[in-house]
Amino acid sequence: MSIYLVGQNLPTEPAGERFANLIRRGGILRLPGAYNGLAALQAKRQGFEALYLSGAAVSASMGLPDLGIITVEDVCFFIRQVSRASALPVLVDGDTGYGEALNVMHMVRAFEDAGAAAVHIEDQLLPKKCGHLNDKKLAAPEDMAAKIAAAARARRHLYIIARTDAAASEGLDGAVARAKRYLDAGADAIFPEALTTAEMFREFASRVNAPLLANMTEFGRTPYFTASEFEQMGYRMVIWPVSALRVAAKAHEQLYATIQREGGPGSVIGQMQTRQELYETISYSDYEALDASIVKTVLPS
Repeated sequence: MSIYLVGQNLPTEPAGERFANLIRRGGILRLPGAYNGLAALQAKRQGFEALYLSGAAVSASMGLPDLGIITVEDVCFFIRQVSRASALPVLVDGDTGYGEALNVMHMVRAFEDAGAAAVHIEDQLLPKKCGHLNDKKLAAPEDMAAKIAAAARARRHLYIIARTDAAASEGLDGAVARAKRYLDAGADAIFPEALTTAEMFREFASRVNAPLLANMTEFGRTPYFTASEFEQMGYRMVIWPVSALRVAAKAHEQLYATIQREGGPGSVIGQMQTRQELYETISYSDYEALDASIVKTVLPS
């Protein structure tokens, strides 16, 4: 039976606590990006235990660049889809917190209410950039620490990850110093963005005593590593933030080109998910059976 409409077998433990428990058990937590409810269901069917919602993927799906343009409510719309569809703990990209300390507190409350399990907040200034681009502007460490402290104060259960983009401009020493300051302010974990070698990943892990998140984005500054390799380097979480969107976007492009060129999608039909496969993924028959069991014709007496 669909878990979205029927309250049976739903988790009773808060999402943030479920996420924290996945980190505490050891090993590395694999967090594929899922940018809508359908992608979340597909990831869950493959056995993933938690998901990631990327600001870059959300922005791109809305036809916008990842420059801090989207709002808290825009993101909450997607959090509700992903968390409701999958019932899995979801780590959400909180960008810069959408402002200063009070704005960060508002974001934390809104994300929790929408169903998020965890959030990461970065130490960039607006207009923020993808972490793998050049010329990023950083907030002062004390200002970022104040945001982390505000987030920790506002949460009920949300797991808070502080992201630092300092490696590119302040070197590894600067990134490590910032990470320790953010942990002192109340962060549960650290996300060192855009490290460029295995040696950097290992050294950061050896110097920062906290759960660490690695970002395995394609076409960025980080070389390709597998989840097992990140685990061996000392990391407890890995995200593939935009992979699903990139695959889907390429498929969209090929489909539209085929229709324009051939007058129809005939030559790519074999690449499509079938109607039966879609209905199985979204539990169509369960919804239909639920509706039939509730909505019955009542004749007037």
